Amino acid sequence: MRSYLIDELNAEDTARLARTLQDMGLGAGMEGLFWLPVPLELLSPVQREHAQDCGPYVMGLEVEEHGVRLELLVRARGRLRCECVHYASSPLREHMQAYLDQLLCDLNVTA
Repeated sequence: MRSYLIDELNAEDTARLARTLQDMGLGAGMEGLFWLPVPLELLSPVQREHAQDCGPYVMGLEVEEHGVRLELLVRARGRLRCECVHYASSPLREHMQAYLDQLLCDLNVTA
């Protein structure tokens, strides 16, 4: 699995991040796993075409005790297996990495 990893974080900071994500309604039903919504304008053509049946589209974020891991696979919440489930394009990857970096900055989380 391709991912964007930020490690060597403080356990209190990752706990605060997890609480913030939970408060935002992004919990995935498993401790430490969150679904980050993918902006519609950054979906691939096939994802836009399948949005009605397969969407919404998300990327998984795992919050661990001393780090976070953003999966670069775009998942379809409405269907497990489909051609629309594939790795993020470069623009989407850059957007989601910047989003996570900004969220950590807003929470004063430093590595």
